Amino acid sequence: MNKSATDVMQEILFSAVVDALDGLKSASKGVPNTLLRDIGSVHANATFADLPKELQAAIVASVRTAFNRLNKEGYSIAPLNAPPVRRPVRAETTSHHRPDDKRRRPGGPPRGRTPPSGPRGPRRGPKAP
Repeated sequence: MNKSATDVMQEILFSAVVDALDGLKSASKGVPNTLLRDIGSVHANATFADLPKELQAAIVASVRTAFNRLNKEGYSIAPLNAPPVRRPVRAETTSHHRPDDKRRRPGGPPRGRTPPSGPRGPRRGPKAP
């Protein structure tokens, strides 16, 4: 059974958070005060370089695992400026008319009949002298 993108991303993010917490625990080496200090050092303005080395390693491993998981689930990851991937189109889907209606042209009225006037009313040409 295929999982939705939301389910896959939720599982990826959950495992990334758990890996990050394990990284913080290993960085503190079992000392509770060090663990609290490391948790306090993570805030909105913290950069990747500000984090403990163990947490950096956990984040790098989580990102690598996330990309592998998305590829395995069938999602493609491409750079923002990459051209879109074109999938082959089956011949039946390129037709714009129903196969049982042979009199109808794609994008026009049925053959053999033309509307008496256009969308703006009857044509008005130059008046005869």
